[in-house]
Amino acid sequence: MSVTEQKVSSGRPRYQLLDGLRGVAALFVILYHFCEAFATSPTDQMFNHGYLAVDFFFVLSGFVIGYAYDGSWKKGMTPGRFMLRRVVRLQPMVILSLLLGVIAYLIQGSVRWDGTPVSLPTLAVALVLGMLLIPVSPGVRYDVRGNGEMFPLNGPSWSLFFEYIGSILYALVLRRLSDRWLKLVVFLSAAGLAAWAVTDMSGAYHLGVGWGMADWGFVGGFLRLSFSFSIGLLMQRRFRPVRIRGAFWICSALIAIILVCPYVGGPEPSPLNGIYDAVATVFIFPAVVWLGAGGTTSDAFSTRLCENLGELSYPVYIVHYPVMYLFYSWVWTNGLGYTQVWPVCCGLLVLIVLMAWASLRFYDQPVRRWLSARLLTRKRL
Repeated sequence: MSVTEQKVSSGRPRYQLLDGLRGVAALFVILYHFCEAFATSPTDQMFNHGYLAVDFFFVLSGFVIGYAYDGSWKKGMTPGRFMLRRVVRLQPMVILSLLLGVIAYLIQGSVRWDGTPVSLPTLAVALVLGMLLIPVSPGVRYDVRGNGEMFPLNGPSWSLFFEYIGSILYALVLRRLSDRWLKLVVFLSAAGLAAWAVTDMSGAYHLGVGWGMADWGFVGGFLRLSFSFSIGLLMQRRFRPVRIRGAFWICSALIAIILVCPYVGGPEPSPLNGIYDAVATVFIFPAVVWLGAGGTTSDAFSTRLCENLGELSYPVYIVHYPVMYLFYSWVWTNGLGYTQVWPVCCGLLVLIVLMAWASLRFYDQPVRRWLSARLLTRKRL
C-alpha cells in the first residue's frame, strides 16, 4: 500500500517519512536488479541483499494498512469493500507492467531464454494469468521465459501476489486478533523465517525466495509476508513516536547499508548470511519503520522529496523489470561486463524513473480516479 493512501483512507495525516523510505528502497531494488546481470551465483552478486527490500515493503504495508483501516470496520467497512479498495489501488499498475512485459518479450523475439520459440496464443494466456495474478509453475508452457518465475512477463508481480494474500488475511483474520494472538503470529512467523534462513532451505542461506513456485519457494515467500506484515500491524497498534533529528537520512542510510551489503560468510554459501537476513528482517526493518513513523520533515525540500519518492515508489518497482529483461538480453548476448555498461545503467535508471512518473501521471492516477468514482463512492458502498 502506498503511504499516500492514508489520508484518503483514514482522514488522518500520513507518515511522510515512510513515503520517502519506500521510494529509497524501491530505487535500491533497481540497482540490485542491474547487478543481477553480472552475477554467477547468489554469493557474488553486487548490492547483494537488495531482495530484502521486499521484506521492508511488507512491514510498511502492515503498518500503514493497520493505520488506515483498523478504525474503519466499526464504521461499515466490509472485507469485500476493503479488497475492492486494494484492487483499485494496486491492479491498474499490475496490468500496465504486464503489457510492458509483453512488449519487451516480443522485442526479444518471443522466445524463452534458451531460444525455444513461444506461440502468440501461449503468450496471450500468460498475459491473462498475470493480469489475474495466477502464478505459473516451472516447466509449464506458460512459463514463457523458462526460468521459473511466478509471473514470467513481469517478475516483481510475485510480491503483489503476496501483498494480496496479506490483504485477504488482514480482512478476514488478522484484524480480528487480539494483541496477544497477533504476537503469537509474529513470534511463530519470525521463528519460521529465521529457521528457513539458517537451515539452507533456499540453497544459499538467504531469504531471496518467493518469486517462484519451485521446491519450497512459495513457503519461503509466505513466511516473509507472514512475519513482516504481521509485525507491521502489531507495531501500528502499539506505536508511540520516537523523535530523532534527521530520522529520514538515518533510516535511508540503514536501508542502503542493509541492501548493498556483500554476501556474508565468504564465496561459498554460509549460514552467517542466513543469520544476517534474519536479523535484518526480524529486528532492523521493524526498527527502521518505527523510527521513520516517528519522524517528521522539517523543511519544504525534504517534505517534497518524501512526497515524490512515495508517489513514484510503486510505479518504479512494478514497471522497471521489463526494461531489465531487455538489459539482461543485451548484456548476455554480447558478453558485456559491468565496467562496459555502467553508463547505460545510469541512463536506464533515469529512463525507468521517467517511465514511472509518466505511468503515474497519465495512467495510474486517472484510472484510479475513474474506478474510485464508480466503485468506491459512498453511494455505491
